[in-house]
Amino acid sequence: MHFDVCVISDCQLTDLQFAPTPAPTMLRTLLQDPNNATACSDAMPPLKDYFLSAAYSLLFAVGLAGNLTAIGVYVTMLRPWKTSAVVMVNLALADLLHMLTLPFLVQYYKDGETWKSGAHMCYLVRFAFYLNLYSSVLLLTCLAAFRWLVVARPLCAAQVQRRSWGLAACAAAWVAAMAGMGPMLYMFNKGDEADGRGGNGTMCKDFASQKPRLWYIRVLTALGFLLPLATVAACYAGIIRELAKGPYTANPRRVRARRLPLAILAGFVVCFLPYHVLRELRVETLRATEDWSCEARRGIHMAYVISRPLAAANTLCNLGLNTLAGGRFQRAIWRIVGAGRRCLNGAPLGLVGGTDQKLATHNRRTHVVNAAVRCPSRGRNEADREATNTNNPWVDVGKKTRM
Repeated sequence: MHFDVCVISDCQLTDLQFAPTPAPTMLRTLLQDPNNATACSDAMPPLKDYFLSAAYSLLFAVGLAGNLTAIGVYVTMLRPWKTSAVVMVNLALADLLHMLTLPFLVQYYKDGETWKSGAHMCYLVRFAFYLNLYSSVLLLTCLAAFRWLVVARPLCAAQVQRRSWGLAACAAAWVAAMAGMGPMLYMFNKGDEADGRGGNGTMCKDFASQKPRLWYIRVLTALGFLLPLATVAACYAGIIRELAKGPYTANPRRVRARRLPLAILAGFVVCFLPYHVLRELRVETLRATEDWSCEARRGIHMAYVISRPLAAANTLCNLGLNTLAGGRFQRAIWRIVGAGRRCLNGAPLGLVGGTDQKLATHNRRTHVVNAAVRCPSRGRNEADREATNTNNPWVDVGKKTRM
């Protein structure tokens, strides 16, 4: 057995460099220290690729059909518009604009977080989410305030229900939402961070995952969500308190009108509160990784990913708001369903609209006559108004509380 012994002075060490890794660094790498940002990755491909794709696909299918139907019903069958109708149409428009951007997100997550639609489209899609979120919050706040005025201040009801009030409130809500998005123009990274997992494009991260300014997130949460939430809660609490006064508290209309604010407020909280809490936690974990363990960061990120489709699901609550709180909207839907049934049964398509209109006119006249017989002292105009608003729990409720 032969060994070659090399004397250090005779060895050629010019090209040999020793770069020993410090023991603490090597140990952290081997043990995957939870506080090491490079060792702990918060990527969750299965959750994003499958859950977000499925959730956004479902929201797109239901939201697109529902909001197009709602806008069509308001435009063609519910004229003239009052304040609540103007607000609901603006809500449907905001939701519809957001629904049109969801197919891009579905494709993005199906491709392994690889964005192939261009940097500007990435910005537009992410911006549309925030615009829909805060315009919906502000419009729902306006709707709650108008309803409180109708119930608690019945003398102001006629003026508040004018279309001009609704248009002014919606314009203010849109302007406020756009103004709140202003700082995002300078903070948002339009998709040029790094290659996606698919390898053929860039990533299009959501705004909270790009380490935005923490002060901006907190101001946006306070003014865009917490203040409207307090306003909505106060308005609906006032409505319930007014409906609990006076006689006839067990009337079915008043019982239903007391339950509606609770359902609306619950939907408001469930859709928006988890997202805002988890978004702030997500930003804090990204900006101060050394203060959070790996498990905490991954858990917060997972919950935040789930809360994003939940916030977008407010469009389903808005569609339910039309069905539950709008007596006129319900009657219009039943008219459409009845017309469809007659078409399926062989009625000529051209006669459906006319036949349905004649039937509606006949039924309305019958209700007016019956109401006039029951209330002869109030006259035809008031009886007609009572018959027209029979199924609407929000109209004239405030007046009845004073009886």
